[in-house]
Amino acid sequence: MSSAIAVADAPATLPNGDVLYEIVDGQVRELPPMGAFEVGLAKIVLVALDTFGLRERVGEAYGEMLFLLDAAKRLQRRPDVAFVSYQRWPKGKRIPKTEAWAIVPDLAVEVVSPSNTWNEVLEKIKDYFRSGVQLVWVVSPVTEQVYVYTSLDANRILNRENALDGGNLLPGFTLPLAQVVREESE
Repeated sequence: MSSAIAVADAPATLPNGDVLYEIVDGQVRELPPMGAFEVGLAKIVLVALDTFGLRERVGEAYGEMLFLLDAAKRLQRRPDVAFVSYQRWPKGKRIPKTEAWAIVPDLAVEVVSPSNTWNEVLEKIKDYFRSGVQLVWVVSPVTEQVYVYTSLDANRILNRENALDGGNLLPGFTLPLAQVVREESE
């Protein structure tokens, strides 16, 4: 379960550099660590997205980056993987030296860990779309599925036999899910 600290106390009470956190409604929420298996899944998606984005010169992928999604609502989220297009952040422009990057990613990816609840994941999906994220992928290692959200009300469920695609956001991107949701014996 995540703990909350008032943002008014933030400079003195932000977790140390080894603790990941998000800020929701002005409250700091420490994030439980992802399991090794889930980190491995996130890496596969990160590498595939970053390789595609750099090769096609359309953007870059980031892991565990804290994004300032809505300053007025004091909302900062940390997707497991995010893709930021060069339309939103020009190629070569330096990322600011701040705790949170004040940009909304085009794509957010969440890998569901045993420490996550579906309510937490759904809350993040809502925050992402309300802030301007165009596409959200939720990877469920337990069910070996990926939930592809194109809006709050539209999603489809993919299984091992399917491939993730970039849709209108990243035309030409594909990633076979058998590479992502591998069986334990593989």
